[in-house]
Amino acid sequence: MKQAVDPYAGFRELTLRGMILGALITVIFTASNVYLGLKVGLTFASSIPAAVISMAVLKFFKGSNILENNMVQTQASAAGTLSSIIFILPGLLMAGYWAGFPFWQTTLLCMSGGILGVIFTVPLRYAMVVKSDLPYPEGVAAAEILKVGDHDADKQEGGSGIKELMSGGALAGLMSFCASGLRVVADSASFWFKGGASVFQVPMGFSLALLGAGYLVGLTGGIAILLGISIAWGVAVPYLSAHIPQPADVEMIPFAMSLWKEKVRFIGAGTIGIAAIWTLLTLMKPMVEGMRLSFRNFGGAQMTERTEQDLSPKAMIAWVLAMMLVLGVSFFHFIGDSHISGSLAWLLVVVCTLLASIIGFLVAAACGYMAGLVGSSSSPISGVGIVSIVIISLVLLLVGESGGLMADEANRKFLLALTLFCGASVICVASISNDNLQDLKTGYLVKATPWKQQVALIIGCVVGALVISPVLELLYEAYGFTGAMPREGMDAAQALAAPQATLMTTIAQGIFSHNLQWDYIFTGVAIGVALIAVDFTLRKSSGGKRALPVLAVGMGIYLPPSVNMPIVIGAVLAAVLKSVIARRQENREGRLKNAERIGTLFSAGLIVGESLIGVIMAFIIAFSVTNDGSDAPLALNLENWDTAAKWLGLAFFVFGMFVFARRVLKAGR
Repeated sequence: MKQAVDPYAGFRELTLRGMILGALITVIFTASNVYLGLKVGLTFASSIPAAVISMAVLKFFKGSNILENNMVQTQASAAGTLSSIIFILPGLLMAGYWAGFPFWQTTLLCMSGGILGVIFTVPLRYAMVVKSDLPYPEGVAAAEILKVGDHDADKQEGGSGIKELMSGGALAGLMSFCASGLRVVADSASFWFKGGASVFQVPMGFSLALLGAGYLVGLTGGIAILLGISIAWGVAVPYLSAHIPQPADVEMIPFAMSLWKEKVRFIGAGTIGIAAIWTLLTLMKPMVEGMRLSFRNFGGAQMTERTEQDLSPKAMIAWVLAMMLVLGVSFFHFIGDSHISGSLAWLLVVVCTLLASIIGFLVAAACGYMAGLVGSSSSPISGVGIVSIVIISLVLLLVGESGGLMADEANRKFLLALTLFCGASVICVASISNDNLQDLKTGYLVKATPWKQQVALIIGCVVGALVISPVLELLYEAYGFTGAMPREGMDAAQALAAPQATLMTTIAQGIFSHNLQWDYIFTGVAIGVALIAVDFTLRKSSGGKRALPVLAVGMGIYLPPSVNMPIVIGAVLAAVLKSVIARRQENREGRLKNAERIGTLFSAGLIVGESLIGVIMAFIIAFSVTNDGSDAPLALNLENWDTAAKWLGLAFFVFGMFVFARRVLKAGR
C-alpha cells in the first residue's frame, strides 16, 4: 500500500538555537513559577506562552518552522510543571530539618524525578494520545497557536484563525490584568447562606481561560466536575457545619472554608486516589498494546512512520535505571546526613527509591489522564501529593517501628523529613507526566516526532532542576516561609505562605503522631468506589457513549470552586452552541466543523491571554522595588470596592461568554 507523503519530513526539529532559546525560557519561567507558587499557591502553564515567544523570536532566523517552535515550547513547558516541587520541598524547612536548600540534593531529586516522569509516560502515548478521545485542552490550544503562527501552512476555511486568537487573548488578558494586577475586578464571587445550622455556598469563578478550557473539555467532564462541587458544597460542608460547633469568634464564611480545607479536601483526595487506581486498571490493555508496539524496536523493527517513533525501549530502560540510581544516591546522602547508618540506612535507601519509582509509575497514568481531561493547569497535583505522602508515611512508619526508630524524637523528625523528601520526587514525576502527555498531544496534532519531543523535555527537566535550588534559596533568604524558622532580621509579615507545603507537612506529622483524621480519606474512597460502579454501568448500558469520569468528580471536590465553575460553564456552553448549530439543516457537518475550529481557536486565545498576563505579573511581583509583601504591587487599593469588583467581574465574564458564543455561532452559519 502506498504511504502518504510526509509534508514535514525535511523540517528541522531539535535544533541548537531552539534548545538554547528553550533553556532561556525555562530558566525565566521556572524562577517566576517558583515565586508565584510559594506566594499564592498557584503556578502558570508555560507551554502556550513559550510557543508564542518561540514564534516571535525564531521568525527572525532562516528556516524556522512549526516543528522547531513545537520543540521549544515542549522544552520550556518543564518550567510550569517541575516547579511543582514547591508543593512539598519547603516542608523540610517547616519541619525544622533543613536550614536551606542543598544544591546537589535538590537538583538531583528534581532532575531524576522529572526524567522518570517523561519516561513513564512514553508507553502511555499510544493509549492516551493516539487511541484516546480525551480533550487535552492546553495541548489542543498550543497546537492551534502553532498552526496559526506557521506561515507555510495552507489557509483554512474561514481564514487563518489569528483573528480569533487575538480577540480571545486580548479579552482574557484585559480581564486577568484588571483582576490580578489592578485588583479592580474580582476573579470570583460566592453566594453564602444558611439552612438551619448548615452553611451552603453557590460558588462562581470569572476566569476566561478556564471558560476556554471547559469549552475544550466537553459536557461529560463538566458534569462530573459539577457533581464533585455538589458533593463538597451541597452535602459535605453543610453536613459538617451543622454537626461541628462554630467557634464564637469565627464568622460563617471563614468557618465553612476551614471545614473544606481541613476536612472535605481529604474526601476529594481519597476519591482521586481510588479513581487513579481504577484509571490505571482501565488503561492497562491499551497501555500494554502501546508497549508491545514500542518493544518491537528490540527486534530492529523500527516504526515506519516518523510520527510514531518514541524513544527506543533500550533507551527507556537505560534512562529509568540511571535515574533510579541517581534517586538512590540522593536518598543515600540525605539519610547519611542523619545519625542512622548500617543496614537500616541501606534499607531506607532501597525502600525510598522503590517507593518513588513505583508510586511515580502508578501516578503517571492518573496524572496524564487528569491533564488530558481538564488540562495541566487545573490538574490537582497537590491531591496526588497528598495520596503519595500518606502512602510513603505509612511505609516509613512501618520501617521505623520495626527498626526501633519511633521511640526517639530526633528519629521521628528524620522520618518525617525523609517522607517529604521522597514525596517531592513523586511530585516531580507526577507533574512532568501531566506535562509530557499534553505536549505529546500538541506534537501529535502538528505531526512532530515523538522521540524528539521526549528528548526536548528531558533537556527541560535538567535545565529546570538546575534553577530550582538557587531560586528557592534566594527567596528563603529574602522573605522566609510561613512556619519555617525565620532568619535574623527577617520580616515575618513578608514570609511566603507556601500553602501546599504546609498542608503536606501537617499530613505527614499527623501520620507519625497517629492523629490524622482517616475517616475523611476513607469517606472519599467509598464515594469513589460507588461512582466507579455508576461509571461502569453507564458505559456498559450505552455502549461507551455515556460515562462519569470519577477523577473529574474527585477534582470537583478537591479543587477550589472558583476554579471548577468556569470549567463547568465552558463545557455547558460548548454543548449548547453545538446543539444550536446542529439544528440548522443546510450543510450541517460543514457548519459544525467550522464552528468547532473557531471555538477551539478562541478558547486557545483565552488561555494564551491569561497565561501571558500570569507571566508578566509574576515578573512584576518578583522584581518590584516597591513590593511590601503584597502579591499585587500594581493594585489600585480602592476603598469599599469589594462588592463593585464582584459585579464587574460577573459582567466581564458574561460579556466574554457573549463574545465567545457570537463568534462560534457566526462560524456555524
